[in-house]
Amino acid sequence: MANLCHRLQPQVSARTAAGFAEVLRRLGAPLQVAVAGRIKSGKSTLVNALIGRRVAPTDIGECTRLVTRFQYGTVDRIEVVFTDGRTQVLPFAADGAIPAELGVNIDEVSHVEAYLTNAVLQDMTVIDTPGLGSLDAASVSRTEQLLGAATRDTQDTGEGGGDEGSSELDDTSRNAVAGAEAVLYVVTQGVRADDQQALAAFTAATASREAGPVNAIAVLNKADTIAPESVEGAEGDVWKAATVLAGKQAATLRPRVADVLPVIGLLAESAESGGFTAADAEALRQVAELDDDVLDTMLISADIFTSWDCEIPAGTRVRLLEKLDLYGIQRAVRAIRAEPRITAGALRRSLLDASGLAEVRRRLEVVFAARADGIKAAAALASITALAYTSGDQAERQRVHDAIEVLLAKPEAHQLRLLEALTLVASGAVDMPEDLTEEVLRVGSNAEIGAQLGMPGAARPELAAFALERAGWWRSFASFGATPAQSRVAHVVHRAYFLIWQQIREPTNSVNR
Repeated sequence: MANLCHRLQPQVSARTAAGFAEVLRRLGAPLQVAVAGRIKSGKSTLVNALIGRRVAPTDIGECTRLVTRFQYGTVDRIEVVFTDGRTQVLPFAADGAIPAELGVNIDEVSHVEAYLTNAVLQDMTVIDTPGLGSLDAASVSRTEQLLGAATRDTQDTGEGGGDEGSSELDDTSRNAVAGAEAVLYVVTQGVRADDQQALAAFTAATASREAGPVNAIAVLNKADTIAPESVEGAEGDVWKAATVLAGKQAATLRPRVADVLPVIGLLAESAESGGFTAADAEALRQVAELDDDVLDTMLISADIFTSWDCEIPAGTRVRLLEKLDLYGIQRAVRAIRAEPRITAGALRRSLLDASGLAEVRRRLEVVFAARADGIKAAAALASITALAYTSGDQAERQRVHDAIEVLLAKPEAHQLRLLEALTLVASGAVDMPEDLTEEVLRVGSNAEIGAQLGMPGAARPELAAFALERAGWWRSFASFGATPAQSRVAHVVHRAYFLIWQQIREPTNSVNR
């Protein structure tokens, strides 16, 4: 895709060439993942957990009404970007977070850029967004712009190779290449209509790239607040209840997201970002020493826990609640009683394990990181197509179209065709029988061969035989019985299976699926 942009730049208008320059910049930059969701769903808390530092403000304030991009930088700093293109550099607050109040007219602010010397951000830019469903129309608009056609005029910041040519972009061109490339969507116990709408808005917001199992994951946050008795099959267990509910929400949001995973953002943030201290561990030891009857009563509610008359100072108990909530305190007490000599570090790791963050990170790695090049290339293809479409020059449009067709004919570009097919099926643009839809989603949205074939852990000969059998089936389906639209998808899936078979048979041959 980068070579295509370089080759076409001298052959197109200055406006389109500027768009190609922005596409090139995005191809060379880390994958941009927007964390989005309803107001008070815990987005900023989850952002802090993912980054491993409590840097995003979580209390209601100016910054929670703004889009904030967390990206890698050689020096920690904050840049406030105004709607007229001006920037203002600010220091971080004394606690290491972005100041809750910026000291500027927020109505004139486009967004905030936060540069951090954090290794996590070398491969992924995390974008914290204001809550959807907020009464603040301006905040919702900023989020919708980010998820849709963001209007940021990207300048050379000195971080990550900006391109001065991008400053020539007009609004039409800018909208064609704007927006996040992937989304981590945060839901709570109930999936609402605007959750569905927001995921649908991701399509227009990202140069016509659909939100789907390739570039969208959802998390069920605040999993510890789910009442087990309200979920059939939970067997009285909070985490099992959250897992069951996440599965139901995955069915509701399908095929807009690859998965819905339960997580306790507060617990993850405290354990991962340094918020949990040795003093907290010592306070929890004191809690663990309380009589069972007293402790059971105190853990009924937050009010009782903080107001009960006991030797542990009320302020200490308030601090524990703010960092762990009742569920985290219960888990910590259980761990201490099981192993009285447990260290503060081991207790922190135990709480981190209980938060569900490890599985969220693993899925981010499988769905996003392992396919970052494919996601960015697909985004670039959509942007280039959109740039050509908005061109007023018919010859230029045809030139770009012809170049894309040549590129897509190459074997190494098959992944782009597979992502395109997946998008067509996931969005409902191509109607397929349910079992075939499931198969297309499985093959197209997994990075591991076993998962692609639905046979995790199977032996190589078994995988090879199955891949070859399915390749033959899809080729037959494409030729006999499929509609023209289905046939287009079927040919791509056939080729995907064949390349998988080839890769299994020749493990040293690097074949791009």
